[in-house]
Amino acid sequence: MIASGPQAPQTSGWVLPSGIKVASASPDLVLQLAQAPSLALDEVGLRYIGHATFEITSPKGVRIATDYNDYEKPAVPPRVATMNNAHSTHFTLNPDPSIEHVLTGWNPDGGPIHHDIRVEDVRIRNLPTNARGWDGETRAFGNSIFIFELADLCIAHLGHLHHQLTPDDLATLGRIDVVLAPVDNAATLRLDSLMAVLDGIKPSVVVPMHFHFAGALERFLVRAASEGWAVTPYPTSAAVLSRKVLPGERTVMVMMPGGG
Repeated sequence: MIASGPQAPQTSGWVLPSGIKVASASPDLVLQLAQAPSLALDEVGLRYIGHATFEITSPKGVRIATDYNDYEKPAVPPRVATMNNAHSTHFTLNPDPSIEHVLTGWNPDGGPIHHDIRVEDVRIRNLPTNARGWDGETRAFGNSIFIFELADLCIAHLGHLHHQLTPDDLATLGRIDVVLAPVDNAATLRLDSLMAVLDGIKPSVVVPMHFHFAGALERFLVRAASEGWAVTPYPTSAAVLSRKVLPGERTVMVMMPGGG
């Protein structure tokens, strides 16, 4: 039976839809806002800046910004920036010159692009996927899913994914613990396709992003709950993740964007 529970933060005017099973947030998982969290060797910092941009921090302090752009970005430039070029809120042509590694999810010269780098205690690789053009045409290899391996966790950022994944895609991804997933139900994937993608990847945790369309987040949560996912609303835009506190049931972890 689905039980009611605490509601999400009210700062954005958003309310958790009623009738959704709410998982209890582990105190060890919640990180109160801090500029430079001290992380144990088995912990990862995750901060939702906005739209499709997260800041991921490794135990050695390597900071990564996903879908780095000119509008939603960390106040302090990251060491690594990943980008996709669906539209201008997912990339920039003028990244801060102090960023050590700028990884594009597309190849400006055409064809797929492949990244597999290690920055101290983080491995970063990508899976090229196709994108959809403004007229509905397919842009081959126009997007990438970026995979971050650190602190015995594997986090996948789906970017501006426009199609379901093949068995070969899933094999390339491998074990994924946390998925950062666009839930707009319009510009990226419709909910049917998104749920199929999540069923294929089988993460422990999904963190919604890209819910700028009215009602998009609520519709996703209702659909996820109907398919057996628990929901954890978080009181801040930041959390600490580790394998030891991954939930035992499939969980949607709702974080509200907090800006740079």
